[in-house]
Amino acid sequence: MNTHLRTPDLPLTTQAAEGLMRRRWSVAEIEAMVEAGVLAEDERFELIGGEIVPMSPKGILHETLKISLARFWNRRLPDDIVLAQETTFRLNQDTFVEPDFVFFRRADGLAALSPATALLAVEVADSSLAYDLDRKTRIYGAAGVREVWVIEAKSLITHIRRHAGIDGYREQLTVGPDETLAMSFAPALDLRLATLDLV
Repeated sequence: MNTHLRTPDLPLTTQAAEGLMRRRWSVAEIEAMVEAGVLAEDERFELIGGEIVPMSPKGILHETLKISLARFWNRRLPDDIVLAQETTFRLNQDTFVEPDFVFFRRADGLAALSPATALLAVEVADSSLAYDLDRKTRIYGAAGVREVWVIEAKSLITHIRRHAGIDGYREQLTVGPDETLAMSFAPALDLRLATLDLV
C-alpha cells in the first residue's frame, strides 16, 4: 500500500457507491497505475469486470497447503510444462485474477498466458471458499479457462470444473483427499492430497 499517498485512518475499501454507476477500469489502466506507483506492486487485489476487488487474507492452512503443493509439483514438473504461482492472469481487457497456481506449456510462454493457453488454474480456498466455488469459477468459465480446481485447505476436498461453456462448466466433480487428482497433460503431477507431505 502507498502509505505516502493516504493517511493510515482511511479505509482501503468502500461501499459508498453501492447501487450507483462506477468507473470501469481496464487491465492496461491498472498496470499503468502500478508502473506509475499509484498502486503498490505488493497490493493484493484482482480486477473483476473492471472493479478492483481486494483479496482475502491468507490463513495458515491456505499457506501450508500451497507451499506443500508447490514443493510436490515443482519436483515432478516435466520440462515442457511451467507452473506459475500467484501470477497475474489476464482473462480479458477488464479482468485479471491471481490463482494460487496456473499451468501452461513452456512453448506458449508466460507473456502469452491466456484462457486459451492455460492448462489448469488452481485455487486453494480457506476463508474464500464460497467466492471461489461460485463467482470466481463462473469468471474462469466465462473467460474459457479449460479446467479449474478449487482445493479446500481444511478438508482437502477438491472441486474440479472442466469444459467451459457459455453457461459455466459442463463437468463438475468433487474429489476426496484419498482419491487421485489427475492431470491429463502431465501424469507425473497426479497426486492424492491425503498422502501429501504437508510442511
